Amino acid sequence: MSSTADASLHRHPDLLSRHRCHVLVVDMQEKLVPTIAGHRELGRRIQFLLEAAATLSVPVTVSEQYPAGLGPTVPTIRDHPAVGKVFDKQRFSACEAFCESVGLIPHMAPDAHDGRDQILLVGIEAHVCVLQTAFDLMAAGYHAYIAEDATGSGRANDHRNGIRRLRDAGAVICSAEGAAFEWCETAEAPEFRSMSQMIRRLRAEEA
Repeated sequence: MSSTADASLHRHPDLLSRHRCHVLVVDMQEKLVPTIAGHRELGRRIQFLLEAAATLSVPVTVSEQYPAGLGPTVPTIRDHPAVGKVFDKQRFSACEAFCESVGLIPHMAPDAHDGRDQILLVGIEAHVCVLQTAFDLMAAGYHAYIAEDATGSGRANDHRNGIRRLRDAGAVICSAEGAAFEWCETAEAPEFRSMSQMIRRLRAEEA
């Protein structure tokens, strides 16, 4: 058995896995995004995660809160090839509609839904829809992960408070780049070169 295989057997269960993870992009809609603090940087980091997800075959689903009033998801996300399903919702929590949309079953063993028990949340707003979705996902038996730098709120203080509550409740807080590295796992992965190029582009854009 190779050293790479040996290492993968002993990974901490809180590390993100490309085989266990599903990305949920929450409410990145045309009338909401411009109201978010640092929305341009937020958009770049979500775009980076979508590229990484496409490269590493991690499924991506998008939610829209009352799109008739708040508009559709911004095109750079909605039309990205990594995105599978897009669903609308009325509740602030996307948990129920998300599970229905992608066929996940609350309170069932991970192997009942292809082992994807990790839900990585990005989008807006961190203290409202992202928070309520994560809480409900955890109550339903899933492991909620929050890419802190790929979530946003209208006010920085609300974002901080939302992340603090999520961490205190047991959600795992990570970064967009950190999540991508956890998916990739090793420099021996065939996708690593593409990942490195994406990370260099992101860092150059944010320099």
